[in-house]
Amino acid sequence: MKLLQITLLACATLIATSCQSKVKKNTISENTEMAETDHEDIEEEVKLSPQQLSKYETAYFASGCFWCVEAIFESVKGVKEVVSGYAGGEQKNPTYEEVGYGKTDHAEAVEVYYDPNEISFTQLVQVFFGSHDPTQLNRQGPDRGRQYRSIAFYKNDEQKNIIESYIQALTDKKVYDNDPITTEVVPYTIFYKAESYHQDYEKNNPNNSYIRNVSIPRLNRFKENFGDYLKKSAH
Repeated sequence: MKLLQITLLACATLIATSCQSKVKKNTISENTEMAETDHEDIEEEVKLSPQQLSKYETAYFASGCFWCVEAIFESVKGVKEVVSGYAGGEQKNPTYEEVGYGKTDHAEAVEVYYDPNEISFTQLVQVFFGSHDPTQLNRQGPDRGRQYRSIAFYKNDEQKNIIESYIQALTDKKVYDNDPITTEVVPYTIFYKAESYHQDYEKNNPNNSYIRNVSIPRLNRFKENFGDYLKKSAH
């Protein structure tokens, strides 16, 4: 496992210290675990209502299996809720089977509700790039296909500038040597919430083999390198 340390990245819109993980190939794929739903008794967390969530800002990212991505963002201070779903395509009301088998042009994505008084969009972008390998084209780790591609969605010109400036800083610092960053930077249009059993999947299925061998190690790598960003309750 190769960890690429990002030193101080300074540009017009942000200054950040971050890191990256190169993920080795793994024979376990999310798609092989579609039918597995091994549940254990897990302490129930209080969920905010849609009305309560409506007062917060939202951000949208795709960086591989949403089981992994949801768990990572939910561990971050200032993030109030993370929803797994589908974005980046044009088909209406996609299903997990359609997206997972490449029958749409959507990617597995997350909707992040956050309090901008506690965490900025810039910091969420740091979390996004610091928790996956954006040089892997149309895949992430063991998962292959455009449904696992890297996408950073923006809702306005300011967010677009933040994302593009961070990518330029990573490139200028040669964080990935000469490997190009393949992350798509696209305007946000619509997000479709995934089926209910995908929500909080990592928490609810700790014995699932994909969770044990892919999601949890990815989450732990993130936690090791982003300690200052973590909630005290991060599991």
